[in-house]
Amino acid sequence: MPITKSAIKKQRVDKARVRVNEPIHGRVKSTIKEARANPTSETISAFYSAIDKAVAKKLVARRTAARLKMRLVKLAKRAPEKR
Repeated sequence: MPITKSAIKKQRVDKARVRVNEPIHGRVKSTIKEARANPTSETISAFYSAIDKAVAKKLVARRTAARLKMRLVKLAKRAPEKR
């Protein structure tokens, strides 16, 4: 249990941040899973949108996002696009 006032406030703020950030993280995880399983232009576009929003909120580092995008495009080029 937090004892000092600042520790109590930090715990309260952290809970609020988790409520905001958790859906964004979940969206990134689900879209990348879907895009890896079925790399179509729609799923890749959805992943790009989700990862860019996470970068804007500073939940994912810029270079990490670039690396994930690059790997996904590389995977999509190897697999023929399904329509």
